[in-house]
Amino acid sequence: MGKEFETRHEAVVDATPEQVWAAIATGPGITSWFVGRTEVDGDAVRTDFGDGWIPAGTVTGRSEPHRFAYGSAPDAEGRFVAYEYLVEGRDRSATVLRSVTSGFVPGDDWAGEYEAMRLGTAMFFATLVEYLRWFPGRVARPVTVFGPPVTDWPGTWAALHTKLGLGSEPKIGDPVRGGGEVYFVNAHTLGVRAQEGLFRFLRGFHGALVADHELFAGDPTDWTLFLNDL
Repeated sequence: MGKEFETRHEAVVDATPEQVWAAIATGPGITSWFVGRTEVDGDAVRTDFGDGWIPAGTVTGRSEPHRFAYGSAPDAEGRFVAYEYLVEGRDRSATVLRSVTSGFVPGDDWAGEYEAMRLGTAMFFATLVEYLRWFPGRVARPVTVFGPPVTDWPGTWAALHTKLGLGSEPKIGDPVRGGGEVYFVNAHTLGVRAQEGLFRFLRGFHGALVADHELFAGDPTDWTLFLNDL
C-alpha cells in the first residue's frame, strides 16, 4: 500500500522571468529558499539537509526561463518525489510562478509522511515567493539545526510562540519580537521574515523541531541553544 500524491501552488511575483529562473534552476538560487544546501551540476540536483545528502535528483525538463523539472528515481520501496516549475512572464515585470510536486509514499503508515511533506511543501513554496518579493538575486547562507526529540508538540509550539512574542494562534502579518513578521504558518511550520533573512521552524518528520533558516545578513544565532531552551 502507499499513496501517490500531487500538490500544486501558484503565485504572482514582482520579479522578472530571469530572476525566477535563477531562483528555481540554479544551486545558489534554490539554496536561498529551499531546505538545506542545493547544487545543480549538469543534470544532477543534490540537496544536503543538514545531516547529509539526500538522494540526488535528475533534471527531466529545462527550458529557460519557462520550465524546470527534476526528480529522484524510485527507491527499493517505490518512494520518489518530483518537482516542476512553470514560469510565465506578464506585463510590468510581474511573473506567474506555478509549481507541481508529485511522488509516491510507500507503506501502510504513509499518512504521517504524506502530511509532513504536504505541509512542508506549502512552507517552501511560500518561502520561494517571499524570497522573490524581498531578496531577489541575493544568495543566502542556509542554517539547519535539529532540536531534541519532541514528545509534546502543542507545548513546544506554545513555547516557541511565546519566545517569539506571538499569540497562541499566529497569523500572517503578526509582528515578531526583535523585528520581522510572520509570512506563513500551518500546523507543522512557522515562517518569519526579517531584515536579516527568512526564519523557519518545522515539525521534523522524525520527531524534532527543526530551525531551517536563510540568512542574507548578520551573524547567526546559536540555534541549538535556542531550540534546547524551548
